[in-house]
Amino acid sequence: MPNSDPFSISERVRGLGSGVFARNDQRKVAYRARPEAGLSPLLDLSLGSTDLQPPPVAIEAIRQRLGDPASASYCLHGATEPLREAVAAWAQRRFGVAVDPATEVLFLVGSQEGTAHLPLAVLNPGDSALLLDPFYPSHLGGLRLASAQPRFLRLDPTTGFAPNFDQLSPAEWDALKLMVLGFPHNPTATTGEQAWVDEAAARAVRHGLVLAHDNPYVDLALEGEAPSLLRSPHWRQCGIEFFSFSKGWCLGGFRMAFAIGAAPLIQALRQLKGVVDFNQSLALQAGGIAALEQAPDWPERLKPIYRERRDRMMAAFTAAGWPVQRPSMALYLWLTLPEQARQRGWDSEQFCAQLLDATGVCLTPGNGFGEGGEGFARLALVHDTAALEAGAKRMGAWLNSL
Repeated sequence: MPNSDPFSISERVRGLGSGVFARNDQRKVAYRARPEAGLSPLLDLSLGSTDLQPPPVAIEAIRQRLGDPASASYCLHGATEPLREAVAAWAQRRFGVAVDPATEVLFLVGSQEGTAHLPLAVLNPGDSALLLDPFYPSHLGGLRLASAQPRFLRLDPTTGFAPNFDQLSPAEWDALKLMVLGFPHNPTATTGEQAWVDEAAARAVRHGLVLAHDNPYVDLALEGEAPSLLRSPHWRQCGIEFFSFSKGWCLGGFRMAFAIGAAPLIQALRQLKGVVDFNQSLALQAGGIAALEQAPDWPERLKPIYRERRDRMMAAFTAAGWPVQRPSMALYLWLTLPEQARQRGWDSEQFCAQLLDATGVCLTPGNGFGEGGEGFARLALVHDTAALEAGAKRMGAWLNSL
């Protein structure tokens, strides 16, 4: 019998859901349309899209290459060689690791592309994969697209969100085909420890699974040194690590990232990428090369700004009677919902919706990052201190009115 609804979407897409950022976007559009919105203009603290600017040398490199006709052409893998060589040199300087730019580096259109597509490259339908909980949404989205079965490793706030790998039995580890980590961790703003990643890599080798480490915040640890899979002696046996220009070099809108990993994993992801998309323009790649080679210290310059924003916001929230845990990485505060929300029985989605409606301040509800995110909200430190403190004042006044 023919399909009665030719416009029905696939079960795979249905399983993705709407996504927390899409739901927030709808609420922001509705808020802006309200006549009274001008009294409390929207303050969007829901996305890690920084107001800070990229290094001028990167923008100048892009500008100079825009006039080159080749920059307007499709870009296949072979043309990314200069950028891959720059990445390999950066990895040698940053981690002391020799990387083959021909077989161990892949250019990406944002690290979300890599983390979402990797499951399609390494998993079969029904395979099991392990995610941290809370997790970044594209990690689960990639598993859904690959028709894989997610397992979750709950991160406990009382232990500093350290992963307890003994939550799974040896038999459960043997059943896994992929494990996805990310430290520094989004959304909890936890830098993490190298020992956590090393243990994950050792287990991946022991149990024969792929370890993907999502590391766009590697250069934005405010306390301690950020871990990296490339520092683990096992990375070529099991792993792939994703890095981004979006956070440390403030190039989020330019959508540039790269993966470094075991040659078979890079080849698998490259093969998938070859039938899904092309690469970013050569002009944008010139900006990425300039960022790595001429502005390697740019992320370090951002840290004092984020540290001041963090400390000023923590003081403002404390003064409003909303205690905040001190994050160890830049860009976010991971806020426990205030007592007023719990008294009213609001979950994180309801709280953030009520907050936006009453104050014009938009946060990301924690449940958008998994069950482990319920009871929290994520605040992005993506405006100057004056705007952030004004937003905190709005939120504090509203909480007191409740």
